[in-house]
Amino acid sequence: MLACPHTGGVEIRLEGGNTGGAVRVGDTVRRAAGPWTPAVHALLAHLAGKGFAGSPRPLGLDLQGREVLTFLVGETVGSTRPWPGWVHADDTLLQVARWLRSFHGAVADFVPPSEAVWRMGGQWAPGLIVGHNDAAPYNAVWSDGRLAGFFDWDMAGPVSPAWDVAYAAFSWVPLHARHVVAQEGFTDFAGRPRRLRLFLAGYGWAGSLPAFLEVVTARIQAHVTSLRDLATRDPLFARIVAQGGADDLETAIAELEHIAQSPPGM
Repeated sequence: MLACPHTGGVEIRLEGGNTGGAVRVGDTVRRAAGPWTPAVHALLAHLAGKGFAGSPRPLGLDLQGREVLTFLVGETVGSTRPWPGWVHADDTLLQVARWLRSFHGAVADFVPPSEAVWRMGGQWAPGLIVGHNDAAPYNAVWSDGRLAGFFDWDMAGPVSPAWDVAYAAFSWVPLHARHVVAQEGFTDFAGRPRRLRLFLAGYGWAGSLPAFLEVVTARIQAHVTSLRDLATRDPLFARIVAQGGADDLETAIAELEHIAQSPPGM
């Protein structure tokens, strides 16, 4: 614990994350800001104005230039392996799908500032939303048996709703490579087609399962391409690629074919 010289509070370093720079000071979180921070704060302010409870509120910057956000109270997976049991429960899967649908409804009329800079995603255009793009278990907060919301909005950016749904499903069903999710405590590989259908029903997805898996494949392939590109200029992504993150995603893409070929009743 360290005293925060500009607030008089105590800084408590938070577990997890790739950057390792988030600290809690009272009821706030302080994190390193980036060129994308103003756009992300505009998004979070819009969600606050909509009364959306599943995201932190932006509170500007502190005197050290760090972004300041409200603290979402609850349990996170942190650096624990395997992950807590709630991560892979069917009810959690439904809660995540419903959270995502609610978020997409709240963000549907958000028009980013013209000068917005995003860490991930392209230029906004009508028909797109600004998705979370990383609504995964390691960014979730669990409180009293319920999903309280998601933190770490740095990867937010303009995408199609389907693109955002695809990554959430990939993360929570989960559809990542077997050796990756096994380390996280998931081994019900035969149950993945059933869990995927459950997730899509919770979200209200109207398309077919094969069509959705095509979106997932395209989403993860684009993620691999983006990771390798960002690794050439961003130390965070360089570390992720060096640790095998892009290779693991390519393994997952190859394994997705087996799920697409599963009988409908599974």
